[in-house]
Amino acid sequence: MQGLTRAPEIDRPGFEWFNVSAPLRLADLRGRMVILDFWTFCCVNCLHVVPTLSRLEQAFPDELVVIGVHSPKFPAERDGENLRHAIARCGVRHPVIQDPQMVLWREYCVKAWPTLIFIAPDGRVFGSLSGEPDSDKLIAGVGAMLREWRDAGFLAKSPLPFDLLEETGGRLRFPGKIKSFHGAGRAKRWAVADSGHHQIVLFDDDGAELRRFGSGQPGLVDCGERTSAFNAPQGLICSDRHIFVADTGNHAIRRIDAETGETVTLAGTGARGCALPLDRAPGHETALASVWDLERAGTRLFFANAGTHQIGELDLTSLEVRALAGSSAEDILDGPAGEANLAQPSGLACDESGRILYFTDSETSAIRALSLDGTPKVETLVGTGLFDFGCDNGPFGQALFQHPLGVACRGGGLVVADSYNGKLRLLDLQDRQVSDLEEGTFCCGDGPAFQSGEPAGVAADGVGRLLMTDTNNHRIVEIRPEQRSLRIWAS
Repeated sequence: MQGLTRAPEIDRPGFEWFNVSAPLRLADLRGRMVILDFWTFCCVNCLHVVPTLSRLEQAFPDELVVIGVHSPKFPAERDGENLRHAIARCGVRHPVIQDPQMVLWREYCVKAWPTLIFIAPDGRVFGSLSGEPDSDKLIAGVGAMLREWRDAGFLAKSPLPFDLLEETGGRLRFPGKIKSFHGAGRAKRWAVADSGHHQIVLFDDDGAELRRFGSGQPGLVDCGERTSAFNAPQGLICSDRHIFVADTGNHAIRRIDAETGETVTLAGTGARGCALPLDRAPGHETALASVWDLERAGTRLFFANAGTHQIGELDLTSLEVRALAGSSAEDILDGPAGEANLAQPSGLACDESGRILYFTDSETSAIRALSLDGTPKVETLVGTGLFDFGCDNGPFGQALFQHPLGVACRGGGLVVADSYNGKLRLLDLQDRQVSDLEEGTFCCGDGPAFQSGEPAGVAADGVGRLLMTDTNNHRIVEIRPEQRSLRIWAS
């Protein structure tokens, strides 16, 4: 192991550590292989690496240590409390360093999220890997290195004490999107993606829980109401009888029959896919990538394929899928849908005519529109670039968002869940102006103060009421703008 670069120290003054009771020094890790995972919790590609790292930790629990180095892109990600929620939400089970000024990023010469840095048992860097790794190849390579060091007597077997974060929530845990579900001849109901519980929940119009779908354990199982399994579903949309689910962790689109409780998989293989096909392909044979939300117009089911920066379409008659918008390059570029560049689309909403699909493009902090008539085209309403973000109101050309995740049509405009700014924002499509809803000035029926935590979804009911998924607070909040009132609707 001679001739390798000595790894810069990871224990620095001012760093905040998570999932351990005390900071770790490289000297504490001698005799083990160390993998530093440079990530940021907004990045879907970083989230794709988490299952691979979990497999490594389970395969080599004593000889390998994974340490996440959180190197934030957005201002909201520099907040330790937000990172604490993200660690629990994403199921990260190893130590994490909060490095808000990206000190280690520079010292380890990292250039992109995600990046893995490999440190040998003697504390020297012996390799790096940018992008999403091939899980099987990485595990095989790490196993071979560990065998070599074990045979040479370089490894010390002794477990490290972890202090894992646990955040159980209540009836809900990190809810994603909320959508209306009327059902034939029934009163209005609401379906919620209860992501942290790996379930879909059906509520009545007053927020009383009616039914749950899914066992509550992560998995990909098509079966009955409480025997099916989902994996961190984020989005959904409903028809008169069915709830269609963006089963994000399974990279799949599922359908629940709300009468029988049966679930079937319509598209996705359970594995993370590459760019969506331009030509129609059988849904059950096509691998998708972090399906984050759904919208429907007749037999056309639109889905945000966040992992490949595309919007796809599933034909509910033929069950075939195809790319609808996005070249799969991550950027912001308007024009013909297939040539446009998107960046992690995360929320979808059709206008009443079904001719325009609005979407939040979270990594460019943008609100964009896809025309569905004739030759589909993408137009950006608000947003300019991958590193342009803020919380500014005013004309579309000057307004700024910060990693928005949800959108709903309301009257002549849009309501956006501006997640990392922790608020709802309004877009007037006629005057092309952005403003705040300013929930903080409303009368709260559940106490004097209200502060939302990364809201991931919003729904408008057509009579002036809004329902917002207050994700990090594990609840749904009902907002009545005309009465300037709000209350906790479900938690």
